[in-house]
Amino acid sequence: MLEQYLRIKEENPGALLFYRMGDFYELFFEDAEVAARDLQIALTTRNPKAENPVPMCGIPHHARDNYLPKLLEMGHSVAICDQVEDPKQAKGLVKREVTRILTPGTVVEDSSLTAKDHNYLAALFYDSKKNAGGLAWVDFSTGEWTGIQAKREEELWQWMQKVNPSEILLPREHSVPKRFADMEPKVHYQPIPSFFDLSGSVRRLCEAQDVADLKALELADKPQLTQACGALLSYLRLTQKRDLKHLSPFKPLHLGKHLILDEVTERNLEIFRRLDGGRGRGTLWSVLDRTLTPMGGRLLAERLQRPWKDLAPIRKSQEAVSFFVKHEDMREELRDELDKVYDLERLSTRIFLNRATPKDFLALRNSLEVLPDIAACLDRSIQETDEAPRALEQLFKGWDSLADWAQLLIKALADNPPHQITEGGLFRYGYNPDLDELLELTEHGEARLQDLLEAEKKESGIEKIKLGFNKVFGYFLEVPKSLAEKVPYHFTRKQTLVNSERYITPDLKELEGKLLSASDKRKELEYTLFNELRQRIAESRHRFIDMAGRLAALDFWQGLAEAAVQSDWTCPELHDGLELDIVAGRHPVVEAVQGSANYIPNDVHLDEHKRLLLITGPNMAGKSTVLRQAAIITIMAQIGSFVPARKAKIGLADRIFSRVGASDNLAQGQSTFMVEMMETARILRQANSRSLVILDEIGRGTSTFDGLALAWAVVEELCARGKGGVRTLFATHYHELTVLETTLPQVSNYNIAVKEYKGDIVFLRRLVPGPSDRSYGIEVAKLAGVPRPVVSRAKEILKDLEQRAKKNGKNQPVSAPATQSVLLPGFMNKADEPILTEEQPPALSPEMEQLVGELDALDINRLSPIEALNILHKWKSMDLKKDTLS
Repeated sequence: MLEQYLRIKEENPGALLFYRMGDFYELFFEDAEVAARDLQIALTTRNPKAENPVPMCGIPHHARDNYLPKLLEMGHSVAICDQVEDPKQAKGLVKREVTRILTPGTVVEDSSLTAKDHNYLAALFYDSKKNAGGLAWVDFSTGEWTGIQAKREEELWQWMQKVNPSEILLPREHSVPKRFADMEPKVHYQPIPSFFDLSGSVRRLCEAQDVADLKALELADKPQLTQACGALLSYLRLTQKRDLKHLSPFKPLHLGKHLILDEVTERNLEIFRRLDGGRGRGTLWSVLDRTLTPMGGRLLAERLQRPWKDLAPIRKSQEAVSFFVKHEDMREELRDELDKVYDLERLSTRIFLNRATPKDFLALRNSLEVLPDIAACLDRSIQETDEAPRALEQLFKGWDSLADWAQLLIKALADNPPHQITEGGLFRYGYNPDLDELLELTEHGEARLQDLLEAEKKESGIEKIKLGFNKVFGYFLEVPKSLAEKVPYHFTRKQTLVNSERYITPDLKELEGKLLSASDKRKELEYTLFNELRQRIAESRHRFIDMAGRLAALDFWQGLAEAAVQSDWTCPELHDGLELDIVAGRHPVVEAVQGSANYIPNDVHLDEHKRLLLITGPNMAGKSTVLRQAAIITIMAQIGSFVPARKAKIGLADRIFSRVGASDNLAQGQSTFMVEMMETARILRQANSRSLVILDEIGRGTSTFDGLALAWAVVEELCARGKGGVRTLFATHYHELTVLETTLPQVSNYNIAVKEYKGDIVFLRRLVPGPSDRSYGIEVAKLAGVPRPVVSRAKEILKDLEQRAKKNGKNQPVSAPATQSVLLPGFMNKADEPILTEEQPPALSPEMEQLVGELDALDINRLSPIEALNILHKWKSMDLKKDTLS
């Protein structure tokens, strides 16, 4: 057995080998140590008295699905080694083979997947000699796959980060760029000849997709993308041990049809994850997702990743969403029905791959029972209105309620089938005549035995006959010895006891044979019938996939409508121009967290002439919120959603870029400022007049002069780009930039209004025309809880800086020596040191500053006498020089 184990392990070196032994999966040697540690199960040994005992651990075979997700989540691959022959018929060692290798990117079981998330396996190939590469990714659980071809390797890795696959395939000659080093743990390096070779990839693609050449897949002119696709197919065949006919037709991603959001923009706008990496509340996804089916949720994610760039599909979606908004009763009825639908895509995939459980078939049956009700709801709504959207009519024309399969599954499946297909109890009475007879025997065998007993009593006239059973003789009829002479001729004696005789009869023996074999025969027949049913459904998978797509579209539209109604959004007007006019716009995520009553809407206007809004104002006033809400509203509009605004006219964008927040990548030697400049460089290289750019605090990570110069140059470049500049919202603390409004016609000054009240500031959260007069940084620091001595000292320094700035001229940066003379008086020349006057008290010693701080912090209303005495004693013992008290 160990020889067999080691041979199979050698063939699958990169995976934990789950070796089937009877009712358990066993692991040995290093695999056992790893599994025992990560699964927190007992580690034992085989032959513990041996000189070198073999470590081992195991799990029950029926509990496999409870343990495997934990290993996959930790990044392990698992090779399932099953017995491939009947142990009863095996001669010697039972034959075993690896029937499947489970990896994080190829699982199809719900226990290892998130319902509304895709689970991608990706492959990247880049040919540096031809300056071209391809990236392909597949969701094996649904069969959907696509990819892109690009000239720059960095662009492929940007898309890789955006796709966020569970596993990545790379040629061994490749390496992960330093900037994307966080993806290294997901990478599997594969040899080019067997995975990425072009001729082999072409052959594998044509075979898997059942096409004569690559023109049908739009891959004839994309050799590098073809090689990436070939690597995916090789890996899937290696791990799944079967053909890949369930994959959908490959469709390259046409970037020209979509608004491009790079991975930095997705992160900065918190579309799927918050900046802290968390999901759920605080993301745009959480606000928009009102879908009820896994298919609808995944479609929403695809739309958010790749919004449309053309008006036609956007308006098509808008019309459908508007229809569901107007017809609330129909929407509510549809939501009730959609809530009963399971994941048709993944269910049909598991059935096709022979990975389905009886519970999967039950979920399929329950889903199909709902389809006629959904169809009736749609038909009634379309008939009752003259304004049914064209998209909804087209969807309904091709509707297939799959009534034939629904009726078959209702007739066939039991209402509460077991988890395992070998346990029996899968089918109803009436599905199969042979099975009905076996069901009758197994479920009503006791009654038939009692009927036989009553018949024998009546025929023999012996009322004291009893029916019994033991393992030696099986069923028997027991008669008291006093009545043994009266037994019929067909009674055959089997055993004599002290007070009775035991007999069998031909009818009892025949019935016994049927009863004892009925259970095994029933399980075997049900297993056969189950596989036949699975095969028939698998042949119709294209029908299930088609309906899954229609249900996903319905769910997507109604979900956006539900979100629009719940959050009071409006339908935007989209056009091919450059105008961006948002009236009373809100940030949907911030509003969802704070509540609509606490949110102050703002207007944003960009047009052909004013394409760059220069926004000033203090920190915490809401500059970043205004920037992000403009970008988010544009994204929502271009997926066909309503938007959080009273009115919105949006010129289509081809790309959205964002540079907000502070982040670093210290592991790669990149400071906050370096990351900021890299992201700014990407924007300046790729943005054009149809793009929308939001920039927050460019240049703040370096000195005043450098930062101001960079921010100034960036504004000028954005205004000069293309014909009339790039549409930009630019937030800054450099008030000096506001003079650009007088020299650059594309620039328009705005600020976030604040109000001073009794020495404090009140944030009005309102975007108003004109520049801000101050930064209010010290006031914000005070609100944040900075100690009062620090705030007071900062005000003194600010006052001196402002006085020196006036000497240099209005709106000019303060010179470095002047700043240094205030902050570092000990390092200046004697002639430059400030003269202390009555109006300018001397600086306090550290001890005196400590005393003043403690005195300021005292709450005398809560101070007890003993506490006051202790404080006075402490101060009296402090080493305070007399001159500090003068």
